[in-house]
Amino acid sequence: MISKVKLPRWIKMVNQIIMALNRLGLPLGTQHILSIPGRKSGVMRSTPVSLLTINYRRYIATVGETEWVKNARVAGWAELTRGRTHKRVGLVELPVAERSAILREFPRQVPHGVQFFQMTLGLANDPEAFAAAAPKCPVFRIEE
Repeated sequence: MISKVKLPRWIKMVNQIIMALNRLGLPLGTQHILSIPGRKSGVMRSTPVSLLTINYRRYIATVGETEWVKNARVAGWAELTRGRTHKRVGLVELPVAERSAILREFPRQVPHGVQFFQMTLGLANDPEAFAAAAPKCPVFRIEE
């Protein structure tokens, strides 16, 4: 079972800044804005995410049972925004057995995101440590 993750309080403010810059057409690094309808309200909820690309497929990986993960499981789709480009995409959660290969790439492709995995799971900045964390890290494949 994936547990709920407690992120630092400052993360909400940083997320708001990232989303504001993105809306102005200034995306940062691998950051995209993921917007998913709330599972109860249906209201679109947005959060910054970093995409990984492996064999021409794109993925989103995260730590723990976040609200966007719960919403994605129910909705099965989202809107991805990068700068002024918006695209509706499908989201398919990978089974635990398929997550390791994707997570192994995370430290290389998203080095700025490693700190959150370290902070919440105590992971070393090592691809094998990320691969071993697969049961605690939901991964979604983006279907375009």
